[in-house]
Amino acid sequence: MALAKHETGIEQRDAGHTSKRKDAHFPYISLLLGVLSFTGMLVSICMIFLYAPMDAVQGEPQRIFYFHVPMAWLGMLGFGVVAAAGIGYLITKDERWDWAARASAELGAIFITLALVTGSIWGETIWGTWWTWDARLTTTLILWFIYISYLMLRSYLGRTPSSARAGAVLAIIGIIDVPIIYESVNWWRTLHPAQQVGVAGALPPSVVLTLMISLASFTLFYTFLMIQLYQLQRLQTLAQRLRAHLM
Repeated sequence: MALAKHETGIEQRDAGHTSKRKDAHFPYISLLLGVLSFTGMLVSICMIFLYAPMDAVQGEPQRIFYFHVPMAWLGMLGFGVVAAAGIGYLITKDERWDWAARASAELGAIFITLALVTGSIWGETIWGTWWTWDARLTTTLILWFIYISYLMLRSYLGRTPSSARAGAVLAIIGIIDVPIIYESVNWWRTLHPAQQVGVAGALPPSVVLTLMISLASFTLFYTFLMIQLYQLQRLQTLAQRLRAHLM
């Protein structure tokens, strides 16, 4: 029994060392992403308040748009990563997929919350109400509940293979809501405008450029944070194994 336990400990330690070697390049990528995202954020803020024109109808509150859209985008992207990582885990049983899923779920939950908050602030100035059961708002709120359900499930089941499998299944089912959010303005009558980015003449070039840079900057920031949380998930898993081995 002692020999088997010792061998198991060696295997787990070797697996940890192998994973560490494979992830050794992360600090350099993380540093680069950190610099790029920080620079992009500064450029975005300058463009939002100094370059992009003030909307003739909505006035200054319309500038929330440049924060709200990236938050919503990353909330949906984040859950897409959770679902993709869940599929990867179910196919390979490689726990690194699960680390990515957990990391993206934590980030995505924050971004989708910020999307709802900034949307409510913007909506109050434009629609005169903090909340309405608009199709896009409602489907986004559903995604928020899916995120919370995922995080609660993972917390309750702990760091076990059954937790990873259950989370993957929930993510694969929950991802159905993401295309529904995107298409909601086309499928139902909604207070949100139809898709305008990419439609010729729908938005001034300065607005489109500012939005694209803001989206790129926030996406780089998400990727930077994703690497940090992924590494944290790896360390937490290894710490759990070490505690189990010492017992």
